[in-house]
Amino acid sequence: MELEALQEIVPALTSMGVSLVAVSPQQAKFSKPLAKKLGLTFPILADPQNKVASAFGLVHRLPLPLRDIYLGFGIDVPRFNGDDSWELPVPARFILDPSGKILSAEAHPDYTRRPDPREVISIVSPDH
Repeated sequence: MELEALQEIVPALTSMGVSLVAVSPQQAKFSKPLAKKLGLTFPILADPQNKVASAFGLVHRLPLPLRDIYLGFGIDVPRFNGDDSWELPVPARFILDPSGKILSAEAHPDYTRRPDPREVISIVSPDH
């Protein structure tokens, strides 16, 4: 749902000369079909073994009881991510200017609490 919500703001971002990129530990063989199914026009970059997320201190390991729940819903984290670490990144959003300066950074351990994608537009807007 997050990717679909982000896709909705791509035209506005593009009109401002802004690029959107998603980063996921999921292997490309799983994220590419998803991107196609959802009609995403921005890339989803692979972060094998959560190396980038780890560098930002955003990785957590799923506890054993949650692993069974995930598997019960058909979410096989080791299969999708290509390793058996059961590690996932905390959902985070970073907005950078062209020089690489971070304009905004948000992360929350509760994956259900995501910032409104429209906030990105207000942050990168020239009127901001």
